[in-house]
Amino acid sequence: MLDIAEELNRWVEQGRDFAVATVVAVGGSAPRQPGAALAVDGEGTVIGSVSGGCVEGAVYELCRQSLEDGESVTERFGYSDDDAFAVGLTCGGVIDILVTPVPVGSPVRKVLAAVVATAARGEAAAVARIAEGPAELMGRALAVLGDGSYEGGFGAHPELDRTVAEETRAMMDAGRTGVLEIGADGRLCGEPLKVLVESSVPPPRMIVFGAIDFASALVRIGKFLGYHVTLCDARPVFATKNRFPDADEVVVDWPHRYLEAQVETGTLDTRTVLCVLTHDAKFDVPLLETALRLPVAYVGAMGSRRTHEDRNKRLREAGVTELELARLRSPIGLDLGARSPEETALSIAAEIVANRRGGSGTALTGGWIPIHRDGSQTVAGRIGSVA
Repeated sequence: MLDIAEELNRWVEQGRDFAVATVVAVGGSAPRQPGAALAVDGEGTVIGSVSGGCVEGAVYELCRQSLEDGESVTERFGYSDDDAFAVGLTCGGVIDILVTPVPVGSPVRKVLAAVVATAARGEAAAVARIAEGPAELMGRALAVLGDGSYEGGFGAHPELDRTVAEETRAMMDAGRTGVLEIGADGRLCGEPLKVLVESSVPPPRMIVFGAIDFASALVRIGKFLGYHVTLCDARPVFATKNRFPDADEVVVDWPHRYLEAQVETGTLDTRTVLCVLTHDAKFDVPLLETALRLPVAYVGAMGSRRTHEDRNKRLREAGVTELELARLRSPIGLDLGARSPEETALSIAAEIVANRRGGSGTALTGGWIPIHRDGSQTVAGRIGSVA
């Protein structure tokens, strides 16, 4: 649901009644992951998607029905070999969908309004909703905000709200969405409820070093992929907002000094992507000496194979270990035969996505490589989650 927070926040501000359908769980080759949502307002307007088109029509009708009867429901959709024309996922997957009505004046509306407003501002927030359990608890919600406070609740056992809030805070801190199984009395044992927890965290960072034409194309594709993009270069004549209008920020500073400042302020995390396009030793070596020792998602550097070998030699002389050097993606990008800045940016972006999702970078045609991957891990055997 929080993937459409901006649109839902507008609907709340406009006083619209609506119902929201959210993917709770997936199996097989389902196209969307838990948290993906579709919403329908009282006039029949639709936003979002839960399946990429396979079951949208049926989910739309469920939302309309939910608005009429005020009931929350969880529905399973899958592909039937016996009836190819049945409503289902032609890709062969299975998805569970939670449909919740959110009319004006309902108890759940205040909770969801708080969380979508917070997420729409780009701040950390999470919401937990009962997806499977007693009928009277279905669709009830608890919102956890960035300061750790929570609103709403389930109105059941007094320990349930407290335990769900604690588990939701932990999932929000990790930026994860998934299903929590918990007893109705708040204990992590006994007959469980299924609670869908959705997290929204600020976008991951992409820092592009080097104000060149290839960087301009990479900044654009970084924004397309949902990153908060910073362009950094020590040369003020090249590092300007006019040359990089798509960047969230343009910084004039020595790359290694800027990166060290980001470490000091704690603005980097395990989702951060660092792309070094300067291919100039006086910039690259001190920058990479720092970058390769940080717990970030990706470090890539542009340059020919000769440049790469010379750079590695200089980094070894600077004390960078072989294990640290092994983290460096250089020459940067996948082999797409790229020539233009745009094609090169695409090859870099493809490598970043493959690295993030555990992809091999090979062609899907003629192979048996899974199309949809979930590289996340189950936490303590209780939480199925998706980054």
